Amino acid sequence: MTTESSMRESEAVPPLGDVLEFLRVIWALDHALQKSSKRMVTQLGVTGPQRLVVRMVGRFPGIAARELAGILHIHPSTLTGILKRLEALELITRRPHPRDRRRAFLGLTQKGRETDLNSEGTVEAAVKQAIAELEAVKIEHAQEVLSKLTYALEPRAATVEPGAAAPAV
Repeated sequence: MTTESSMRESEAVPPLGDVLEFLRVIWALDHALQKSSKRMVTQLGVTGPQRLVVRMVGRFPGIAARELAGILHIHPSTLTGILKRLEALELITRRPHPRDRRRAFLGLTQKGRETDLNSEGTVEAAVKQAIAELEAVKIEHAQEVLSKLTYALEPRAATVEPGAAAPAV
């Protein structure tokens, strides 16, 4: 018996069908991510999304903000807010592009490098623990499902199927 089905039975939730059950689990995950992020602020001084940005900048020193937004699948203006908070916390540095002041290259401060290394109590540590005993194929399948769902939720998904050519403009 899986943990998910055990959880559903222990909560006396009637059978929901594949779609509603999947949505229920996603909403539970979202709620757990939000709670963990708030807990991280009190324990580590950064939220889950801020920690993810620190980890990415640590992995790709000198990355441009626009490239980072693409990797994280977030709008550049959303990233700008996170970067401003991380700068205020003295975790990252932004070095302006020599020819285009709108662009910036990102790096970690010493404090940022320490935050990058500390993983105790993070969402990342929980994910690592949760997938540690799973077979690689199960992790790949979960990533595939979540990627397809993410794509389906994007506004462009209604007009372009994955693998299809984009409509002419």
